[in-house]
Amino acid sequence: MKKKLHLVIICLISSIIVNAQQQKGIVGASNWMNKWTNFKPASTEYDEATNILAGTIDKDTKLYKRNTYQLVGVVYVTNNAVLTIEPGTVIRGDDKTCGTLVITNGSKIIAEGLETDPIIFTSNKNVAERKPGDWGGIILLGKAPINKMGGVSFLDFNLDPIVNHYGGQDAEDNSGILKYVRIEYSGRKLNALKEINGLSLAGVGRKTKLEHIQISYSNDDSFEAYGGDVIMNNLISYRATDDDFDFTQGVQCTINNSIAIRHPYSSDISGSRCFEIDSYDKIENSDPSKKLTKITASNITLINLEESNQGLVREAAHIGENSYFALNNSVISDFTPFMILQNKIGDGLVNLEKIKLNGLIINNCQGAILSENSNFDLGIKNWYQNPDFGLEYTSIRNVALFTEPNIKANPDFRMNVNNTLASGN
Repeated sequence: MKKKLHLVIICLISSIIVNAQQQKGIVGASNWMNKWTNFKPASTEYDEATNILAGTIDKDTKLYKRNTYQLVGVVYVTNNAVLTIEPGTVIRGDDKTCGTLVITNGSKIIAEGLETDPIIFTSNKNVAERKPGDWGGIILLGKAPINKMGGVSFLDFNLDPIVNHYGGQDAEDNSGILKYVRIEYSGRKLNALKEINGLSLAGVGRKTKLEHIQISYSNDDSFEAYGGDVIMNNLISYRATDDDFDFTQGVQCTINNSIAIRHPYSSDISGSRCFEIDSYDKIENSDPSKKLTKITASNITLINLEESNQGLVREAAHIGENSYFALNNSVISDFTPFMILQNKIGDGLVNLEKIKLNGLIINNCQGAILSENSNFDLGIKNWYQNPDFGLEYTSIRNVALFTEPNIKANPDFRMNVNNTLASGN
């Protein structure tokens, strides 16, 4: 009897695991985007600042919910100090001084909010005046490997050169925790070619906890990783001007259960994508003995809210040469096209084998997987026609595909349970 019971339990567990693996796009027993997010920050009133956060933090410091902080200038956490932020705390980035928070190499941030009490980084401007790029953003500098020559680099964000360095040999490095955190209206433009990202992860190690983070109205990328070894879960990028998730310099990244929501009036004319993946910024500055960028993304939803096909939003993903990208059990809806491969990726199996697609729903995309060099399009098309990839091309309205895709309500971008595609059938 015990053996039969054990067999039933094992079968049940196996069934649950298989079903979870088959579910497409973001998943959850309930709508995990509910309670802690805000898709209308332009109309949200925040308390006026009661405390100034400025200069250098070189000893353990705690920020409290009872205060509202104004982040003035570039604030550096140095000397292996830990900055702890209480759940529910609001930090407002100063627009005049480009308020920016930098966690330097060896220091930590512990910003662990709650689902019912998130930590909020936002603009210090009044409701009617907020816009992308009101302040800088959050920067984590770690000791994990990068593939730039010399193994150490700096970010070109006009930071103090004494503390502006990242990279090393510790893939397990720990820069702290960002959990149940919102970052709004960041991405200050520094010059004609450079803006700060909502969250910049430079040489960040895998012991850093990054989950349940919403970045909205960033004037550059929402999330960008420069090398490092990072694990990220339950991320939301909403109305980024540039890319939602940008990876370079040999970063090794696992990203799960995350969503990018693109909007035509929040896109850069130079080209904005959900995923921008490269192995290096300049090949001549890279170290060929180090790892190439490798991204493993599972249960991802990429959606374009564009109406009437204005053509302002481009492909969902742009993959650079010599980069590894695996996209599993995900949903991509309303892009033109789904994916573009750089230059000569389509010329031969060696490059194509670096890009693994499995169990995707590609919905209402005008074009599938193309090359920047149209001579390779036919070869790419033939390669991905293999049924083993499990690519399903559909033409379904978002209102039928997702549970509640209305961003003006309480959006729920899990697959509609009444749609057979939701269970992978």
